[in-house]
Amino acid sequence: MSVIAHRGPAIAFQNLTLGYDRHPAVHHIDGMIGQGDMLALVGPNGAGKSTLLRGIIGELKPLDGSIKVNGGSRDIAYLPQQFDIDRNFPVSVFDCVAMGLWREIGAFRGLSETQKLKVGEALAALGLQGLEKRAVGALSGGQFQRVLFARLLLQDASLILLDEPFRAVDATTVADLIQLIERWHKEGRTIIAALHDMEQVRKSFPHTLMLAREVIAWGDTAKVLSPQNFAKAKSFAQSFDDHAAICAREEEAEKERQRA
Repeated sequence: MSVIAHRGPAIAFQNLTLGYDRHPAVHHIDGMIGQGDMLALVGPNGAGKSTLLRGIIGELKPLDGSIKVNGGSRDIAYLPQQFDIDRNFPVSVFDCVAMGLWREIGAFRGLSETQKLKVGEALAALGLQGLEKRAVGALSGGQFQRVLFARLLLQDASLILLDEPFRAVDATTVADLIQLIERWHKEGRTIIAALHDMEQVRKSFPHTLMLAREVIAWGDTAKVLSPQNFAKAKSFAQSFDDHAAICAREEEAEKERQRA
């Protein structure tokens, strides 16, 4: 796998508001995530963590403000939450992992011998030897997460987004996946992971962004994960109106755009 040598901003947010049907889910985010950062994204349920990740990959367009991703969407590897993935599709472990090469092979070309070796190496790196022919629907939660990480490994992206990657996964698998994430970090890749286990965040992630529909705190993990910030995040999340429109200044800007 390649080592990412350059530095600078990986992602820049400018007054970013994201939402659904013009109702904001996260709003007024300003700041920068540096290349090579290893950032935990935390906050209460419904705080906007998944929404922010979907905005970064371009699945959600900003209601206001902007997101700029260095390298564009083609240099992003994204892992959604397990329950967002349909495991009933009849595909083998080998073929599922090989999908990580789709940018390299296209939609209809077969794998070369070199590419088959790459898939085998990714399987071995995640401890999946002997499971190549097994259907992904027959795997345990931990085995399936290993398959998804093996697929990410083959994507060889400089920006890796993980949405609750350790939920419903056994402790041994979590330890192995953390080891791979730390390897990516040492290679200079940018890692952003939405997490709910604060002990794991404290142990493994040097920087943290705490969200509760807006930024509560952002910086060194030890400072962000304070009792005061947790209390503030809980209060913000409970008081937020899911049916609120975007802010008045955003409405005025939209009217100006329509008049122009």
